[in-house]
Amino acid sequence: MNRALYMDWNATAPLRAEALAAMSAALQEVGNPSSVHAFGRRARAWVDHAREAVAALVGGRAPLVTFTSGGTEANNLALHARQGRPLVVSAIEHESVLRPARLAGAQVARVGRNGEVDVAHLSHLLDKADRPAFVSVMLANNETGVIQPVAEIARVAKAKGALVHCDAIQAAGRIPVDINQLGVDYLTLSAHKIGGPQGAGALVLAGDLPVEPLVQGGGQERNRRGGTENVAAIAGFGAAAEAAASLVESTRIGTLRDALEEKLVGFGLPVTIFGRSAMRLPNTSCFASGTKTAETLVMALDLAGIAISAGSACSSGKVRPSHVISAMGFDAATAGSAIRVSLGWQNSAADIDQFIAAWARVQRAGLARNDAEQARVPA
Repeated sequence: MNRALYMDWNATAPLRAEALAAMSAALQEVGNPSSVHAFGRRARAWVDHAREAVAALVGGRAPLVTFTSGGTEANNLALHARQGRPLVVSAIEHESVLRPARLAGAQVARVGRNGEVDVAHLSHLLDKADRPAFVSVMLANNETGVIQPVAEIARVAKAKGALVHCDAIQAAGRIPVDINQLGVDYLTLSAHKIGGPQGAGALVLAGDLPVEPLVQGGGQERNRRGGTENVAAIAGFGAAAEAAASLVESTRIGTLRDALEEKLVGFGLPVTIFGRSAMRLPNTSCFASGTKTAETLVMALDLAGIAISAGSACSSGKVRPSHVISAMGFDAATAGSAIRVSLGWQNSAADIDQFIAAWARVQRAGLARNDAEQARVPA
């Protein structure tokens, strides 16, 4: 009997054993990390250790790491730091960037057919701004896995006096990420994408940059984010960051992803693999066969015991046409049939074979149904 398969790692990764152990231990601490007595100092030690680990994951410095409730808050906090600068974002950003960007009247840089941001167009938008701008571009797209030319974008933007934010949430733990090599000012992370708990994230600064708190309180997180820190979640975040830093599984996972795509192409039906000609995360494949909607495919594969997704998981559970695929210039039908398979350290070659077998059954069932319906149509 086939086992249930989890192939939706870009939505959330399973909790690492190291993270669970750290959280369990931290939950037994009674002190408030802001208290100066011994109980508080023990709680603070968990937060401090995690801050060091998260900073190390991206080549940053611990005092410049601010813990948040997750990636969405971290992205919003980064954009809030622009202090009235004109905002420029790409068309393929996560909704936690696009929604506040729209409210701020942001200019949107287009992307090419391969899913990469058009740097020349972004530069043109910066030239149109009446003063130095604030740029927000993700490092790797959560749907297609396409890696963006962030270092080049940062060079262009800095030459025009702009500040740059990079959403590195999908990239961390999958490819090397270094805030200094990227040349960005603000970088955001999320714990549950790297095997930490849901509900913890971080904003990492490159230097002494302005951050205006979204959450006002007692001055925690160096006055960047008020409220008592979630010690257990932060401890799990730190443990996951330490485990993810090695990137030890990336090559093996990339081999699995490539095998999946080769089998899809060899199946015989037309299939579009988005961003295949670009640099991508090793674990991510986004594709469309055009024969079924994404919603139908997600449900059919779920009934077969396989968890995948269509687009971002952060859209209130709705399956709708991908704004990313649309931004790449594909028609509505193609965008509406795009699904994402994202892999992780628990997946194996046998999982790929099981997925392809289920995919084949779903596709054949659809073809048989279409043939039957055509046979019923009167001449």
